[in-house]
Amino acid sequence: MMLQKYRFEILAVIAVLAFCALFLWTSSAMGGAEFAGSDTVGSSKVAEISGIPEEHFSSLIPQWVPPGGEVESALFALQAAVGGILVGWFFGYWKGLKEKG
Repeated sequence: MMLQKYRFEILAVIAVLAFCALFLWTSSAMGGAEFAGSDTVGSSKVAEISGIPEEHFSSLIPQWVPPGGEVESALFALQAAVGGILVGWFFGYWKGLKEKG
């Protein structure tokens, strides 16, 4: 009975543990691998395939560059906070609907 009540929580914990185990296993197996963003990897791969250096590519929409790393970190934290609030509101609303009827 208790497993039925908490089945989604149990599945979430199992998924998080599986992700952590997979991440730790792959990062230990790859030795000296460096982490790079998908934009960096993708643009370097496009430059490699096309033969045109990355410096000649420009974005279609001009990008705003923050004045410092602190501002960039603050904006990322703000984005994460707003996302967390929205996800929490959604789950709270969903739970309220379930309890209501």
